[in-house]
Amino acid sequence: MNAPNRATLWGRVLADELAESGLEAACIAPGSRSTPLTVAFAEHPEIDVYSHLDERSAAYFALGRARRTGKPTALICTSGTAAANFHPAVMEADRARVPLLVLTADRPPELRDSGANQTVDQVKLYGDAVRWYAELPEPEADERKVRSLRTTAARALAETTGVQPGPVHLNCPFRKPLEPTAVPGDVPDRFAETAAARGRDGPFVETTDGTRRLSDEECRPIARALETADRPLVVAGPADPTALVGLEPAAVTELADRLGAPVLADPLSGLRFGPHVEGEREDEGGNPGGPRSIYGGYDTYVGHMPPPDAVLRFGASPTSKPLRHWLRDAEAQQFLVDPAGAWREATFTATDLVAAEPAAVVDAVLEALGERDGRADGWLGRFDAAERHHWTVRDQALTADALEAAPFEGAILASVLSNAPDPATVFVSNSMPIRDADRFGRPRAADLTVLANRGASGIDGIASTALGAGSATDDPLVIVTGDLAFYHDSNGLLAVDRCDVDATIVLLDNDGGGIFHELPIEAFDPPFTEQFKTPHGLDFEALGDLYGLEFERVAPVDFSDAYGRSLERAGTQVLSVEFDSKGSHRRRDALAERVTDDVETRSDS
Repeated sequence: MNAPNRATLWGRVLADELAESGLEAACIAPGSRSTPLTVAFAEHPEIDVYSHLDERSAAYFALGRARRTGKPTALICTSGTAAANFHPAVMEADRARVPLLVLTADRPPELRDSGANQTVDQVKLYGDAVRWYAELPEPEADERKVRSLRTTAARALAETTGVQPGPVHLNCPFRKPLEPTAVPGDVPDRFAETAAARGRDGPFVETTDGTRRLSDEECRPIARALETADRPLVVAGPADPTALVGLEPAAVTELADRLGAPVLADPLSGLRFGPHVEGEREDEGGNPGGPRSIYGGYDTYVGHMPPPDAVLRFGASPTSKPLRHWLRDAEAQQFLVDPAGAWREATFTATDLVAAEPAAVVDAVLEALGERDGRADGWLGRFDAAERHHWTVRDQALTADALEAAPFEGAILASVLSNAPDPATVFVSNSMPIRDADRFGRPRAADLTVLANRGASGIDGIASTALGAGSATDDPLVIVTGDLAFYHDSNGLLAVDRCDVDATIVLLDNDGGGIFHELPIEAFDPPFTEQFKTPHGLDFEALGDLYGLEFERVAPVDFSDAYGRSLERAGTQVLSVEFDSKGSHRRRDALAERVTDDVETRSDS
């Protein structure tokens, strides 16, 4: 590998080694100190480069792409506060187990703590939020150092997708010259022929990760607890980007059918939508029991159901608070399956931590199960009846007359998920949109990839993350965002044109933080309105003009038609739907009350 100077050599070797190790994409923000990295990655034929003006948007875009693909995306920035702007996305990647490789350029080590311009302490900048940190050696045409560089690069990329996937940070100090200008003698011609400079065919260091499986002896207690339970249950929480690799949804439904267990599938689980929900079971009375064993309306009724007595849990903590509290209060054996053997159950009521791949657990339990017909005890019948009633009530609330009289934001999420193309990627903002997706997103057989930033659950970076996810696939992209999240990441909309990503953006504008109406502080005003709800009075139409987006104001009753038209058009449309957040909350509560009244009546009869 030839290079005009040692900094250029370092950038080229690093880009080459990461590409050989499987890196496919990088997001780069402009800056001077990162010049050797920027030039090398931009010139590399096997790496797709996405240029961003804003480091925070770049980081969230990379996060979205990595979340959608399950493969690492690289991030590159200059020194100083640029690296600090990556931090929120790094925190989300840590909590949500998203593979990111963060490359921060830095000044030479002797300039630290010297008052030198744009020089801050970048050593272990992200603390425990990264899986691994390394400071690269200063560039030099030395065989051992270059072998070290290649080894570190290969190890770092492998670490992003290790047993517990997540972000990795490499700090990269450079001296001038930073541009690919010739420095006689800096990189001898003969160095290009060394093994270190040439690299190897593939990664310099190949990392092989094993799969954590259960032995027959370890699996028997799980199978025994589930098959002898009167009220067995499967809970699928939000999935990590790589957690469901190898886990066939059909295998989960087969397991549930064998056990007579409902599957309460979070919209982010990868199990609520897909071909595995095709067709309907019959309940014990011969009536349609719902799509296979997948249930999605539980948020309104689960707190009024009898408690389970054995639970098999996958994924992160469920979005639904009523579900979390129901599991908390159940005196049941709960098997929490986590491939990294980490604890992600904040009520601390799970009884068993199973450190194994979800797919391996499902296969092992299926193998160990005896024959059982779990529907005779009426357990599934209760869920079937509650589920049917939930969707009946929801559908009644979605009629034109109902929406005209009492519009609410949940109707928009119901329409988005019911009418999204097959296939499609749907990215849902935090706060109320993801909760409405959980409550009103009915299971369907379409191939929907539903995503959200539920690791740290912030409202920052929503547009950027969604557009990053959209960049990784040809599937149509739908983004559902609240007005505060839209405002918070409005500069991320530049990626629509700059990174060539089209989307239908559904903007739920309730003029402030509507979710705070769910908190007791609502009763204290002041300070509720000005300090919590924070109405802003912004007109977002100007953003359409700024970024070249089609902007349309849509009445709630007309949303489904406008949504359908947008999905058929090229380009990016923003469908802005205005709501009164307090009224929406009251409407949700009223719908939930209708469902729970029916469940309680059935329980008493």
